[in-house]
Amino acid sequence: MGQFISVVGTWMQSTALPYLAYRISGRPLDLGLIGFASTLPTLLFALPAGVLVERWDKRKATIILQTLMSVQAFGLAYLTFTNQLQIWHIVSLAFFYGTAVAIEVTARQAMLVELAGKEALPSAIALQTTAFNLGRIIGPLCAAGIITWTGGEGSVFLANGISFVFVVLGLYLAKTKYKVEKEVETTRSMGSEFREGLEYIRNTPIVLSTILMSALLGFLGIPLLQQIPALARDVLVTAFDTEVLIATRTSNLYLAQGVGALTAAFMMAYFNLANKEKTLVWGQALFMIPVTLLGLVTNVHLAYILLALIGWGTVTQLITMNTMIQIRVPNELRGRVFSIYFWGLQGVAPFGSIVVGWVAQTWNVPTSLVAGGLISFISALVVKMLFRKKK
Repeated sequence: MGQFISVVGTWMQSTALPYLAYRISGRPLDLGLIGFASTLPTLLFALPAGVLVERWDKRKATIILQTLMSVQAFGLAYLTFTNQLQIWHIVSLAFFYGTAVAIEVTARQAMLVELAGKEALPSAIALQTTAFNLGRIIGPLCAAGIITWTGGEGSVFLANGISFVFVVLGLYLAKTKYKVEKEVETTRSMGSEFREGLEYIRNTPIVLSTILMSALLGFLGIPLLQQIPALARDVLVTAFDTEVLIATRTSNLYLAQGVGALTAAFMMAYFNLANKEKTLVWGQALFMIPVTLLGLVTNVHLAYILLALIGWGTVTQLITMNTMIQIRVPNELRGRVFSIYFWGLQGVAPFGSIVVGWVAQTWNVPTSLVAGGLISFISALVVKMLFRKKK
């Protein structure tokens, strides 16, 4: 419940911040730059984090990192309320936040089995994702309401900062009753432990294939969705647009994506889809095809439908990949392997953000969507062919 409240705050901020940044500069490249700054720390820190979290108490580490993440929200609130906020502030704070996230996600995901046990882990992952995607729906609605009511984004950032109190409290109350104490081998270096994780991945084709697919989604999939504010303002434009209408349209686009994501999370939580590889293919198809079509439409209602499908495809992929890895990986390697998976998903995203932002700036947003969707489709086919050969 604490995580759910915090996620609502996070999605409020994730809706308001790109809208504010694009209103300040009007440059799609800046949206890509912010995405670059927020995901670059994953490239730098996610891999060593996988070794470190196995040496730490994961619950305590998550509490500390969640507290640090709240600092970014309070910093944004202060700068917005005092009318000092500039793009470089947003980029700097995005990097700070991304640094905490790069370590926190690995610690929290590795902690999940300690809370739920291995038998209940698939449902736990799906329910956690359900909370995340329910927040994805409620957050944009709350953000639009607060911006309309207060006339500014500062209140959204302040509310997000306060929301972290609830997840920290939840972590204090949570009991890791399935935790297995591991004696740390002080004679082994971090490098040798990390190489052990790489060796496991190299010798486990299904895990290797999943990580390659996550890198594809991270490089082209997620950065494309960072252009939603530009899509709302420049592509789905109407003759009657005002700032309030544009803000509402932006929130509704995020909301449509969230509805699809939440539907996928419920389906994955309550239906036992045994064939994970086939489920992953469906998730990829219902992501890549709608992304490509989104670059061809100018009707806002069609855009809502396509974004709902994109949300479904994204979450179906993420839950399936997460479950495939966590079920197969031994407890003693989970932190290291998951950090490499997370690195594949988010570590390449900075470069994807810059590439997509540059294409949208140089040509236009629809071109970036069509090109990204087609390249994703071709790349997925190549990975599948390579995996079959390896298998």
